[in-house]
Amino acid sequence: MHSGLLISQADARPMYLQITEQIRQRVAAGDWPPGKELPSIRALAADLRVSVITVKRAYLDLETEGVIVTRHGKGSFIADAQDLAQAGQRAELDSHLAAASRIARTLGLDEPQLIERLRHALNPQESTE
Repeated sequence: MHSGLLISQADARPMYLQITEQIRQRVAAGDWPPGKELPSIRALAADLRVSVITVKRAYLDLETEGVIVTRHGKGSFIADAQDLAQAGQRAELDSHLAAASRIARTLGLDEPQLIERLRHALNPQESTE
């Protein structure tokens, strides 16, 4: 199974990132629809001439993001549309939380203070401020 993915040795990014970005692009473009089976880790590693560990890292990252799902004994597949939408929303939330964390550090807030502010944002009517 030829993946159509390409690894560039001239690219400064790690190989696993090149793989994850190309798979994300294919999914976003609709080239790889939900349910599409991905090559096995070993097959993709052989196709791209990279280590199994490199592909495993890429698949693990994509699974953590909700882009793919792995079914034990069956393989890895592009997640269904609902999972992909939720993955996008989780990624956006993570981005906002990371930004909030950076701002909190700049303001000198510690973790309990940041958590309290998050609680206030979740339940403004229960705030003690």
